[in-house]
Amino acid sequence: MKVLAAMSGGVDSAVAAARAVEAGHDVVGVHLALSRMPGTVRTGSRGCCTIEDAMDARRAANLLGIPFYVWDLSERFREDVVDDFIAEYAAGRTPNPCMRCNEKIKFAALLDKAIALGFDTVATGHYATLADGASGRELHRASAWSKDQSYVLGVLTERQLAHCYFPLGDTPSKDLVRAEAADRGLQVAQKPDSHDICFIPDGDTRGWLSDHVSREPGEILDEAGAVIGSHDGAHGYTVGQRRGLQLGRPAEDGKPRYVLSIRPVSNQVVVGPKERLAISRIAGGRYSWAGEPGFDTAQTFRCEVQIRAHADPVPATARLVPILEAERTEQHRADATHEIVVDIDLLHAEPLLGVAPGQTAVLYIGTRVLGQFTIDRAVPLDAEAAPDQAAGAGDGAAAVGGSERA
Repeated sequence: MKVLAAMSGGVDSAVAAARAVEAGHDVVGVHLALSRMPGTVRTGSRGCCTIEDAMDARRAANLLGIPFYVWDLSERFREDVVDDFIAEYAAGRTPNPCMRCNEKIKFAALLDKAIALGFDTVATGHYATLADGASGRELHRASAWSKDQSYVLGVLTERQLAHCYFPLGDTPSKDLVRAEAADRGLQVAQKPDSHDICFIPDGDTRGWLSDHVSREPGEILDEAGAVIGSHDGAHGYTVGQRRGLQLGRPAEDGKPRYVLSIRPVSNQVVVGPKERLAISRIAGGRYSWAGEPGFDTAQTFRCEVQIRAHADPVPATARLVPILEAERTEQHRADATHEIVVDIDLLHAEPLLGVAPGQTAVLYIGTRVLGQFTIDRAVPLDAEAAPDQAAGAGDGAAAVGGSERA
């Protein structure tokens, strides 16, 4: 095959490119420049896409003897990932920029350009596997679940999967990848993995948002609607947050209170007891399928749902339902006509904790990734919900739950 190897400058992508070369493919390396003002060096494991990373990728490509290019996708990255991140926070949601980057940049902009240039496939260092099923190409978990990255690839469509190549999917551990890199003479063998949001390398998400989202003081309410404190910007709070609330008076029972919802329309933050964080149903209208499901998704089907990259999957039932206009709330996306509704199987699992609108829910059947959706609504365990529709929170509120906000 003619393979375009996406080389981030890390050990995983370098070994993936090396394996593609060793397999006899015609390989070309490419590094994506995603920032107009990249840092010159990394700080340990913080950040990525720096000039240092580009140089590491080039050195790896030179060692492998393959052509190497740097493609500037910084404008597309700003529009599709950074601006989306800002808009989602401003709307009271908790976005996952890595999902958007995979969806819009690595497996859309990059893949489209690769296909236009005549490449058969794009190789990356993700830990996931592909299989040919009865209904077409399928995405599955990596053989080593501890390193599995199928969650962040859940946004890929059947067309995109047809042009993907994951050489590391069957590798039992990251230690083996590092050992292989050392044996191959790759200088990135012991390079730390990158963490945090790549465009916020210092890890201070709240500080970064303060420079990009309008800060307006507002009220902190209890569940009864009483004002018990104030905030200097709702974007600085996380659903599920306990510390740093600076409330005016303690709860009557003396127990700690947690952020239950963020209301961007009224600029209010609602707090309450921990038990109100328990979620029995989630729903969202921004969804996609990772290949043909092979059954009628309008009928209830059993699956597992995962709401974070490193969370355990939870047994559930799901189906795709129409959004009835009479029941549409401000939580529904304006352009959505249908949504995926997922009910947690409470006979075999605990309710979800730490759920916030904006997070991504990925559906699995066994090891196979069925699809994903962005959570718009989350229904508390003790809330009354209609059989086919999750209840809305009103006032544009981010429904009860916790989050991945840094």
